[in-house]
Amino acid sequence: MIITKDIRYVGVNDHQIDLFEGQYVVPNGMSYNSYVILDEKVAVMDTVDRNFTHQWLDNLQTVLEGRKPDYLVVQHMEPDHSANIANFLKVYPEATVVSSSKAFTMMKQFFGDDYADRRIVVGEGDTLALGVHTLAFVAAPMVHWPEVIVTYDTCDKVLFSADGFGKFGALDVEEDWTCEARRYYIGIVGKYGAQVQALLKKAAGLDISIICPLHGPVLTENLGYYINLYDIWSSYRVESEGIVVAYTSVYGHTKAAVELLAQKLREKGCPQVVVHDLARCDMAEAVENAFQYGKLVLATTTYNADVFPFMKEFIHHLTERNYRSRTIGLVENGTWAPLAAKVMAKMFEGCKNLTFTDTTVRILSALNEDSKAQIEALSNELCQDYLARQDATANKNDLNALFNIGYGLYVVTSNDGIRDNGLIVNTVCQVTDTPNRVAVTINKANYSYHIIQQTGILNVNCLDVSAPFSVFQNFGFRSGRTADKFEGIEVLRSDNGLRFLPRYVNSFMSLKVESTVDLGTHGMFICSVTEARVMSDRETMSYAYYQESVKPKPETEGKKGFVCKVCGWIYEGDTLPDDIVCPLCKHGAADFEPIG
Repeated sequence: MIITKDIRYVGVNDHQIDLFEGQYVVPNGMSYNSYVILDEKVAVMDTVDRNFTHQWLDNLQTVLEGRKPDYLVVQHMEPDHSANIANFLKVYPEATVVSSSKAFTMMKQFFGDDYADRRIVVGEGDTLALGVHTLAFVAAPMVHWPEVIVTYDTCDKVLFSADGFGKFGALDVEEDWTCEARRYYIGIVGKYGAQVQALLKKAAGLDISIICPLHGPVLTENLGYYINLYDIWSSYRVESEGIVVAYTSVYGHTKAAVELLAQKLREKGCPQVVVHDLARCDMAEAVENAFQYGKLVLATTTYNADVFPFMKEFIHHLTERNYRSRTIGLVENGTWAPLAAKVMAKMFEGCKNLTFTDTTVRILSALNEDSKAQIEALSNELCQDYLARQDATANKNDLNALFNIGYGLYVVTSNDGIRDNGLIVNTVCQVTDTPNRVAVTINKANYSYHIIQQTGILNVNCLDVSAPFSVFQNFGFRSGRTADKFEGIEVLRSDNGLRFLPRYVNSFMSLKVESTVDLGTHGMFICSVTEARVMSDRETMSYAYYQESVKPKPETEGKKGFVCKVCGWIYEGDTLPDDIVCPLCKHGAADFEPIG
């Protein structure tokens, strides 16, 4: 396979394997990827699993056409990528091994030799010139082993990403990338979200045209799609709207409750209901789905004063991978002393930002009218936001939405007649209750101010504490004059025709401007409420919560200058210019503070 003019694929497909890493079902096999860079010097990127030694060496020989490789770059020491280091060096005794310091320690452990007489130790920022091609090395510790490096070819703009962007499945099988890549990521790399985020930040500074992983296909198009998914997965954000129901059942009564619940969830507009019988399903797929969707229901029996073993295993898989920022509902069954709900809740004590539903379903042996009523209540609670999004089921005059106004953060949406727009504001307040009026203050420099002046309508979306930093980047750090801030966001409109957000809000209000107060740099719109919907019971995001828990902490260590208090951008210099404007959030000098 030709990757570029000078880069060739020499990997192999494995259809003999049934369980990858001894636990992950791989019905379509695996690929073990290896690459060759042909330049004045020849570099081989990683080896393959020991069961394919001769096929790999044959592939190498074919591509090399009589040339001898100068370097073997070892990015990752798991045996499916490193098993043939010794065999390679026997065939090509003049080659030099290039890897990280920790990798050479592992080679000593695996092979009894750290190749001290024929090695180059590389780390963050080191380079290796091959001729036209120069390899730049980037440390990627704990993605997902401590020795990992990834490699960037500055000539062809190729990122050799080690296990990053890998997937289950051999390359000679056509299948959807996302599902098997997600299952691979959550299962194998999912615990190390912070480390993946750190690597993504480094990768953001590279001009990448091609990604060559150690498993799965070479990625050559729409790289933003794949990188965005990795950003979602590694930051533990919700990828898809829906509810996962995971259950165990001994005699069928808990299963009957789950079937009834799933039916009601679908009837109430849940866009996707995924049900897993944990005793029979692929456990890795159930774990994958729990991270993919925003809500999870766990239903099980009390068993030996604990929970059923498959449920215990499932929750363990979630917690060890840092399960967080999700809503969980619990269903317990027991003939005497049911305590499964209490046990399950306790297992999640170390997880961050989990919300448990107010309703817990308790089944005493079998379904009865009481437990059916609890299932109805649980389905209503879980589907509150779905019901509120649909015109047919929404309460459009739910003035409880006004109680979600505080010193919070909001997305104000508008439309200029051509394109939908939105911006972040933190100055919204209720000014009268008979009739209900709301004041919204917006900087006149913002495009939204101009739009609302012209149209006289706006929507205020109350952000809740689940909103990630990406929401603020999208709506707060870009201008609606030049950017489509709603690109890729599900289209939902209120009765006034304006967009409202499908996620990360606990309510929204449609407003009609009655009057405007000129405040100099800002304008205050005094508005009547024409529609109000409550989407969830999650707490409104306050400005303090944003500063403490959402906004990334600026990396100021070793730097001298000033940091933007709004977004964390750093200006390095002894004196802050009076006319400075932050390139990210567009705030001026008043919102900067000295480092240190």
